[in-house]
Amino acid sequence: MKIADRHLWQRFLAIATPYWREDEKWTARGLLALLVLLLLGQTQFAVLFIRQTGEFTSALAAHDAERFWDAIKLCLALLVAAVPIYAFYYFVRDKLGIYWRRWLTNRFLESYFSNRHFYELNSNALIDNPDQRVAEDINTFTQRTLYFLLIFIGSILQLVAFSTVLWSISRELVYFLIFYAIAGTLITIFVFGKVLIGLNFSQLRREADFRFSLVRVRENAESIAFYRGEAQELLQVRRRFAEAFNNYNRLIRRQLSLNFFQHAYNLLTIVLPSAIIAPRVLSGELEVGSAIQAAGAFAAVLSAISLIVENFEGLSRFAAGIDRLNTLAHVLPVLPKRRRPEQNVIKSVEGGRLALERVTLQTPNYERVLVRDLTLNVSPGEGLLIVGESGSGKSSLLRAIAGLWYSGSGIIFRPKAEDILFLPQQPYMLLGTLRAQLLYPSQDPAIADEELLALLRQANLPDLAARVGGLDVEMDWEKLLSVGERQRLAFARALLSRPRFAILDEATSALDAPNEDHLYRQLVAGRTTLVSVGHRPGVLKYHTQVLELAGDGRWSLHPAKTYRWAQ
Repeated sequence: MKIADRHLWQRFLAIATPYWREDEKWTARGLLALLVLLLLGQTQFAVLFIRQTGEFTSALAAHDAERFWDAIKLCLALLVAAVPIYAFYYFVRDKLGIYWRRWLTNRFLESYFSNRHFYELNSNALIDNPDQRVAEDINTFTQRTLYFLLIFIGSILQLVAFSTVLWSISRELVYFLIFYAIAGTLITIFVFGKVLIGLNFSQLRREADFRFSLVRVRENAESIAFYRGEAQELLQVRRRFAEAFNNYNRLIRRQLSLNFFQHAYNLLTIVLPSAIIAPRVLSGELEVGSAIQAAGAFAAVLSAISLIVENFEGLSRFAAGIDRLNTLAHVLPVLPKRRRPEQNVIKSVEGGRLALERVTLQTPNYERVLVRDLTLNVSPGEGLLIVGESGSGKSSLLRAIAGLWYSGSGIIFRPKAEDILFLPQQPYMLLGTLRAQLLYPSQDPAIADEELLALLRQANLPDLAARVGGLDVEMDWEKLLSVGERQRLAFARALLSRPRFAILDEATSALDAPNEDHLYRQLVAGRTTLVSVGHRPGVLKYHTQVLELAGDGRWSLHPAKTYRWAQ
């Protein structure tokens, strides 16, 4: 991959241009126009400073005190005028950067949370660490894009302003400058380009993997401690850090060669302008101050036309970040590549009933058939219990009913989203208050405290609110509550929302039989139709049908009243 790669620029433009064309375009364009004006002011002041530097240097060489102090006074006046322009320039640049980041982050987040893309990406091997790409890569993209864009605009202004100064002093310097800049740019791109961009891309991925391994340890600390698995976890974390360390070692070794070239290239500019113009100064044709002006102008013009040489390290990291964002952007606007033309998918029809017609369910990679040609109907009030050996496809069938899995064929008719609620074995506890836990996934704050406290009593959690300090106290609920308490809290959510259908995936696995019976009875009393995965005979009475899965695609449907558990 090269900086001049046409496909890289296409990917960059696909991410960058919408902000400047859509809803915030006038704010963005206005701030950018203001930045260009500020850059014009900076460039003009830089030209004036170089001229005054040459002026007081010539005055010193001529022992002309009056001329010297006049030049110094003018420099001070220029300084007073220039400082606010420089300071305000950085303020406006950062303001535009944070606005752009906000807009682009919201755009990615909307796609990330639409159509359950956040779930889809877990099984997409092309996308590692999507959270890091949204949280960090977008910030880097917007900041670095503005940085390089403004350097480019500033370089054009600098090139025009200082080329005039340099041309008026020495045309030989201009000709040499063009040759020097072109040679340096070509060497940088073709000698250092491809390897550095590839190593920077790998470094971003390995650093993200290392951070993720540490996050997993924190999130699963209790399980790791119970297993005494810290030695194994330490090995894995160290392995990921070693990968980041080794890649960075390769990166800095390659960077060393680039550093040798960059510093030799830049330091030569201290000597070369003076060497080229020296004969004219020594002969008296030019003043010493003119040589100072020529050296300053030479350095400014060279910097303007040597962008790639001077910024290649940053550009290579930037190019790697573009590739990561482009990969994420490619899968988010539409569903990830799951609907292959040669593969069938299960069709979904949203309506008022829950039924399956000739459904064949396969694993997401189409390697195994879990259920073959299943047809059944779950009528309101007539619950369905799904049983079978571990690995027979019970939870997978629930995922298909939820619309999360679709590999296979047939049709699933499901109720509207607001009429169905899923209760998993490990209930999700969001970051927030106890009130937020009970209301989840609803955001309706209008429910009275008395009703929420009554729900806790119904779910056999009568003293939870008092124990934690009230409904509006924020806690780390995953750590504070046991699995059984979290399962009862999930039932409280269901009792509050009163869905027409509830899908329970071993949702009472951590509860004793009396608690399980109590919660099932509460749901049925609220006229909720149950579809359950379970292993206890005590829940049979709350279902009308039993679907038994064999694990090899075969299935059988039985009346719950006559079903007998296998011994």
